Amino acid sequence: MIRFVASCSRGLNRLAGALAMLLILYIAGHILLEITLRLFGTSTFVLDEFVGYAVASLTFLGLGYALDHGALVRVNVLLDRLPARLHWLPELICSLLALFAFGWLAGYWALNVMRSFQRGTVSETLAETPLWIPEGVVLIGMLLLCLTLLSRTLQLLVTRSVPKGNGDN
Repeated sequence: MIRFVASCSRGLNRLAGALAMLLILYIAGHILLEITLRLFGTSTFVLDEFVGYAVASLTFLGLGYALDHGALVRVNVLLDRLPARLHWLPELICSLLALFAFGWLAGYWALNVMRSFQRGTVSETLAETPLWIPEGVVLIGMLLLCLTLLSRTLQLLVTRSVPKGNGDN
């Protein structure tokens, strides 16, 4: 069961990481298009809005992938003072606290997404973007992070050792 959860988490995080990479390419392309258009005295008029949505989306979509690959910022002041065999315990506590915090946040964010969808809330810009779309992508990123944290917590409980991320040494 734990392997299945971990495998699903890794696969979904790879997909979300690829999507985040594509959003970076989109941002670069939109900026280059905007520069070109402005040379000819026109604009897309949505650069700030769409790039903002893309940055928020790629940030949250990349969180689970970054955790999987050991790429999040870590402060090892406590871990450096503990024997290696006990490193799993603070990792478990941190994973549980993060899971609780992001689970709580995702719950409230889901209510916000549903409210935006039900009310037909759109941005106050020329594009009138339905706000549930970028909010929903952020929610997906939060849920993927929660799945990754759950997987990590289960692995820590069962193996009593810190799982190595793909980026760990």
